[in-house]
Amino acid sequence: MHHELRRKERALTEPEARAILERGEYGILSTCDPDGQPYGIPLSYCLGNDAIYFHCALEGHKLTDIAADGRVSFCVVGTTEVLPDQFATRYESVVISGRATEAFEEEKQQVLEGLLAKYSAAFRSAGLDYIEAMREQTRVFKVSIEDICGKARR
Repeated sequence: MHHELRRKERALTEPEARAILERGEYGILSTCDPDGQPYGIPLSYCLGNDAIYFHCALEGHKLTDIAADGRVSFCVVGTTEVLPDQFATRYESVVISGRATEAFEEEKQQVLEGLLAKYSAAFRSAGLDYIEAMREQTRVFKVSIEDICGKARR
């Protein structure tokens, strides 16, 4: 569910918001556990197929939360600059919401190669070997973008 921005003049267009997602280095995935306790964790990610993707271990807190309720939020902060004399900050940020589902087989391989291209492009050959060695110890999740909201002070 999309909430209206209070500062509408700072709203970004969807293409601007997607550009921030594209160039972002990491994002914060937010989940809730079965008791309603919120949990946020920084993740590396890649973008594709109108979704963000991340990889993780075979088990853990976020996976327990996703199994209980796949609805998640993901936030990326782009460029920032503190403006001390104005008591303000220039910033750009994007929040998406969607449902996390696991990716398998060919989609999983494509995502792992997408992460390799984003974070370790100069080491493609060694990265492909690493992917092959770690495939069974790695899970990949897709968060389909159901809602996207970008905001900036420039």
